[in-house]
Amino acid sequence: MKMNDYISDFTNHLTEALEIGRSTMLDDSVAEIHNVLICGLGGSGIGGTIVADLVAEHINVPICASKDYSIPNFVDENTLVIASSYSGNTEETLYALEACQNRNAQIACVTSGGKLAELAKSKGFNLIQIPGGQPPRAMFGYSFTQLFFLLHHYGLINDSFQLEFEKGIALLDEYEEAIKTEAKFLADKLFGTTPVIYTAAGFEGVGIRFRQQINENSKMLCWHHVVPEMNHNELLGWRVNTDKLGVIYFRNSCDYDRNQVRIDINKEVLAKYTDNISEVWSKGDSRIENSLYHIHLGDWVSWYLSEMNNVDAIEIDVINFLKGSLAKV
Repeated sequence: MKMNDYISDFTNHLTEALEIGRSTMLDDSVAEIHNVLICGLGGSGIGGTIVADLVAEHINVPICASKDYSIPNFVDENTLVIASSYSGNTEETLYALEACQNRNAQIACVTSGGKLAELAKSKGFNLIQIPGGQPPRAMFGYSFTQLFFLLHHYGLINDSFQLEFEKGIALLDEYEEAIKTEAKFLADKLFGTTPVIYTAAGFEGVGIRFRQQINENSKMLCWHHVVPEMNHNELLGWRVNTDKLGVIYFRNSCDYDRNQVRIDINKEVLAKYTDNISEVWSKGDSRIENSLYHIHLGDWVSWYLSEMNNVDAIEIDVINFLKGSLAKV
């Protein structure tokens, strides 16, 4: 399969992921949950960042994503730790999980197999197993969805996410051809540039996902930032070396009203230095739907850019070289 085949299957992945989440039997919590840590990297880890954004307004305990070998000092027996590794062999996640075990944290795992699945089964950790053997970033829909099911199982969010996912799936299916057309238009504008991705606060994870897809699929450098934070620093950087930058704003009707105003003013400032500015308004009635819309659009943009750059979107040779070199140390 090519990457465009996986992108085309996104809503099928989400549908199957809902079925997996609903049918998986999980053990109850053994202690009250005071905080949540989601451990994962790359295509397996970005879901944690996005989920933390999306549930922040509803969850009553702190939640954060960790992308390192180490863990925060707050982790203890009242911490829910979700280890997400598609392969089940992500080095950093396994190191972090060992540290979490030493703190007697409550642990749940999302994986297709590997060492993580073996550990979960041997230790009796809650485990949601998803289909394996594919590029992790292409199976984002599976791992992302399970994080909501786990948070719901532990009583931290309600089950309204299921309907929002169903509506998001229907939305993407309805607008698939329009999304692909817009993605091709955006790819044409971003080709030959260094893309700059901006989102409002609350959707930074979606911007990071887009950046990662351009990095991995399109084999391009790019960066992202978030409003309002970038108004206090990066905005001043728009002075020199701006001639080969392509700007894209991911916008949502639910973005905080003052951030909406900020983005409009930002565009006026940036227009003095580049005429390559685009914005995409999401569709949907919920933040989950908005996020799924932008994620899917961004995935298609990354695919079209890979075709323009004449690169293999799936190939990750340099990452494999890094992992092989680390294995020797």
